[in-house]
Amino acid sequence: MKRFEVQLWSNVDVPLDWNEMMSDNARPSPRNKPVSLFVTCIIDMIYPKTGVSVVEILEHLGVEVRFPLDQTCCGQPAFNSGFWNDAKTVAKHFLTVFDDAEVIVCPSGSCASMVRHYYPELFKGDAEWEAKAQQAADKTWEFTEYLVDGLGVTNIGAKLPPTKVAFHHACHGYRLLNLGTQAQTLASSIEGVTVNELPGADQCCGFGGLFSVKMPEISGAMLNDKIKGIESADADVIVTGDSSCMTQMNGGLSRQGKTKRVIHIADLLAKGLKQAETAGD
Repeated sequence: MKRFEVQLWSNVDVPLDWNEMMSDNARPSPRNKPVSLFVTCIIDMIYPKTGVSVVEILEHLGVEVRFPLDQTCCGQPAFNSGFWNDAKTVAKHFLTVFDDAEVIVCPSGSCASMVRHYYPELFKGDAEWEAKAQQAADKTWEFTEYLVDGLGVTNIGAKLPPTKVAFHHACHGYRLLNLGTQAQTLASSIEGVTVNELPGADQCCGFGGLFSVKMPEISGAMLNDKIKGIESADADVIVTGDSSCMTQMNGGLSRQGKTKRVIHIADLLAKGLKQAETAGD
């Protein structure tokens, strides 16, 4: 494989209009409302245990969880590939399925940002669908954002054996939803867990959906840089909030014979919750 030098986004200035797009100051409070879980394609098909972890945590906190059975995809793969008409078809199905939801929670910053920030853009000027897209955007929360910013929960009472963790900041959640501290706050409250820094935590892992397929050499170079950071981190496990990033990094770690692995924040919290419940029996 050829070596590519990749300029990442860490120090890129964000334009003013982008900052305005990320403003969520007017969002209604999600407290004391039932949650409709949008579990995402990859969790549904590959990591159902993570979906179960989300439900267990929410129900532990007394949240009523609903799961619309007709849900499919948010349309992000088609949208990112430029096939906006196809993305609209998928997005319309999402908007129809979740039309009656009071709060939508999604264990993926990537998919949550699609609904929050790109649905209004996708249906801009559409007399029938623009308002529905904005309504969905206003009531959609990423999982850790919902817990910390929505409910004000920073400690779920979890417990683990002494464990050092470090965090990978998934691009969409970090840059579009401002998810820089929520998952770390929840993890640091787990008894026995120490949160350390991951070198290059805000650098892309190289997945990017179809980017990794269309530009595998660049994607692979970015992944190699990420793996170097993981290997140098003072951490037993790496934690992230997006299963797509988890898949990319674990694939690279496995192929290179590395022992460290990446897990979803929901699985870390659920494991700690079960440990605490067992200790209390």
